[in-house]
Amino acid sequence: MTSPEFLAIGHVTKDLVAGGGYTVGGTVTYAALTARGLGLSVAVLTSAPADLDLPAILPGVDLHVVPSSAPTTFENVYKGQRRHQFVHGIAAPLKASHLPPAWKEASIVLLGPVAGELGLDWLGVFPSALVAVTPQGWMRQWDSEGRVTAKPWRDAERILPSVDVLVFSEEDVARDEALIQRYTEMAQIAAVTQGRRGATVFWEGSERHFPAFRAREVDPTGAGDVFTAAFLVRLRETSDPYLAAPFANCTASFAIEGQGATAVPTRQQVEERLRCGELCE
Repeated sequence: MTSPEFLAIGHVTKDLVAGGGYTVGGTVTYAALTARGLGLSVAVLTSAPADLDLPAILPGVDLHVVPSSAPTTFENVYKGQRRHQFVHGIAAPLKASHLPPAWKEASIVLLGPVAGELGLDWLGVFPSALVAVTPQGWMRQWDSEGRVTAKPWRDAERILPSVDVLVFSEEDVARDEALIQRYTEMAQIAAVTQGRRGATVFWEGSERHFPAFRAREVDPTGAGDVFTAAFLVRLRETSDPYLAAPFANCTASFAIEGQGATAVPTRQQVEERLRCGELCE
């Protein structure tokens, strides 16, 4: 087992769709497929039951799957630009001891919890990697009916000094400006995604907004995760988050033009759209 260039850690999810059936999603799914499309070698550490055929869903991605009796299952209901989310099951947690030793040398690591499946034991595991977190799984709670709501991120002060990049959506914090300021001030580099409005990057005490690219929206699910993976890939290449953000916005614009992860683009597609330079106004 060789070390991947891009390693994503977190639960794949079973995402229920209207009318019956499901797609497989989750931060690690979208991020892994994006990094693979951009030309990197990719690995995923996750937890799922055996009947979830992950090799078919993530072709070309190295997998280490911790056994679980059930998958993490979500249902997203969109009303206008607002997403109402429900959780119907949680897979087994992921421990740092589950990590294949060779994967500790990954170049880019994304810690992408969706349901609190990652703990503080992951801090400091990857001293030479570009390490990022998408903390939505630490920033959500759910009631007895499974309805998901935002909550403060309890361990932000312990986690953010140990990572390089923070990416989250303004929706993850219910657009709470005080929380956005608090989290971004603790991060070395932070990107806050804002749907059709694009994303804002916080770096070295300043912030800069980057507009979204024009796209025909079919399904916005996973766009933030696609943004994250593309942002990290380009950041690793350029060391400049202000160069990484337009690349990430462009990559994410493809993701919303199809269902689920089917529209994740190749690097050639991204570079061609970047040359066109058509941005949302």
